[in-house]
Amino acid sequence: MRIIVYFKLKAGASITDYENWAKTRDIPGVNALGSINGFTIHKATGVFGSDEKPEYDYFEIIDIATIDKFVADISTAEFQAAAAPFQEYADNPKFVLTEDL
Repeated sequence: MRIIVYFKLKAGASITDYENWAKTRDIPGVNALGSINGFTIHKATGVFGSDEKPEYDYFEIIDIATIDKFVADISTAEFQAAAAPFQEYADNPKFVLTEDL
């Protein structure tokens, strides 16, 4: 199963601070969870074939073994504390559950 998260940074949030936290804390921390097959974060840089600004700033791709294992992993106090800064940066993130065709 794959979860795709998309969001804009909150007004006033530092891009540099968010990206530093994502690279040094979030990506390694999430990838260390037993339920994770892979986790990456992607910065939107444009809209193909257009000068239009992307609607969202970042996209996360979370590949998980099973939803039950993932929920158990992210429900721990340790993970919640490590992930808390995400709420300071992300403005109304959307978590979309997907399955391969």
